[in-house]
Amino acid sequence: MSDAALPRTIENPLVRDRVTFIETGAESGGAHERVEVELAPGGGVDPHYHLAFTEHFAAVQGLLHLELDGRHIELRPGQTASAPPGVLHRFFNPGREKIVFQVKVAPARRFESMLRIAYGLARDGKVRRKSGIPRSALDMAVLFELGETYTGAMPLGLQKAIFGLLYRIAKWRGAERRLFDAYCGGMNGKDDR
Repeated sequence: MSDAALPRTIENPLVRDRVTFIETGAESGGAHERVEVELAPGGGVDPHYHLAFTEHFAAVQGLLHLELDGRHIELRPGQTASAPPGVLHRFFNPGREKIVFQVKVAPARRFESMLRIAYGLARDGKVRRKSGIPRSALDMAVLFELGETYTGAMPLGLQKAIFGLLYRIAKWRGAERRLFDAYCGGMNGKDDR
């Protein structure tokens, strides 16, 4: 998906982070995506899991906090941890200093598209302030589909049924195309390669 017109660095005011694309799925032939994350104090994401890719975390600066399959892990610079498919995880920064870490997602799938759309919606004020969830159910369904992301708060089958139906409606109503045009330079929505 990489397009020279798209910025290499994006920011999310709700997660309180800045993400720089080190290597996109297009650049790796779809094998993986690598990003560097600068996470402000108090920043982080809610627990979630993915079914189609592994996330590899590597601390670069400061102390990276992870919850991984119910365990609290602290990574110091040079240390790594991985969240394989199906494992509930989150990252966060309870400290007073910015932390920096890298994430490798393998295979790349549509991770870059998902991040660009999610961060664009947050930047444009189209998400709920407290949760970061898109105000539009159709936008939310597109993000769940692209990120192949699920929450631990609801049974997987129910999430797939609800978000699968909403995603089909989103495609039919043009919501997915609108999001790609607005935040991804109009790319085709297939794997980011």
